[in-house]
Amino acid sequence: MAERRGANHWSRFDMTGRVALVTGSSRGIGRAIALGLAECGANVGVHCLSRVTEANEVAKAIAATGTRAVAASANLSNPLQCRQLVRAVEADLGPIDILVLNASMEIRHDWTEVTDKEFDLQVTVDLKSSLKLLQATVPAMAERRWGRVVSIGSIQEAKPNPRLLIYAALKSAQTNLLLNLARQYAGSGVTFNNVAPGAIATDRNASVLSDTEYRTRVLSQIPAGRIGTPDDCVGACQLLCSEAGSYITGSTLFVDGGWHAA
Repeated sequence: MAERRGANHWSRFDMTGRVALVTGSSRGIGRAIALGLAECGANVGVHCLSRVTEANEVAKAIAATGTRAVAASANLSNPLQCRQLVRAVEADLGPIDILVLNASMEIRHDWTEVTDKEFDLQVTVDLKSSLKLLQATVPAMAERRWGRVVSIGSIQEAKPNPRLLIYAALKSAQTNLLLNLARQYAGSGVTFNNVAPGAIATDRNASVLSDTEYRTRVLSQIPAGRIGTPDDCVGACQLLCSEAGSYITGSTLFVDGGWHAA
């Protein structure tokens, strides 16, 4: 049986003293991940765009576990606010050790209808903001010889939806970005990995999943036979953000009930 460092933390997954920033963590998958990292002892920066009340509630729930948390709002469509977000979290919690790139912009309609404004917005939020956050955190992680970066990708990387052409392409681009950095930093103690959820029951997906025909079609493609929950994504992130995942870098872990392999 593994040695315990704390009452509730297996030593290999113990993140006590580590500081994590989880973007888009006021609800859905990001919220579940933020709470899951705190469960392992991490102090967590909870990010939101405008859901300040919800972000504060997540921060309070984290504080109730005995770790520290701060809620911070930032508009990731403005690249200048990425570095400001990092500074705000570090001012309260200290240097960021763990970066989870969860926030994204998804515009769903026929690809022939994509406007320049929609394209630019998705590129900025889904890719450029990731670069800016990486630039603001990774060099310092490498100097300290320890760091974890996890992007939250999508089943769209393997099974692109015709109505999510830009979103699917950008998720693949973000994964390629991390793969490149994984190679560059492989000997630095900083790892870069991607967690790709499948169909997950979140607020953002509630509308499409409430369509019986669409839901039936999606379920028919999932070998596990069910829609996932945000909590299904937590274990993968706990692994990749902890010492237990120290030899895993440049990988994508699908959390999709087998959909990508079907």
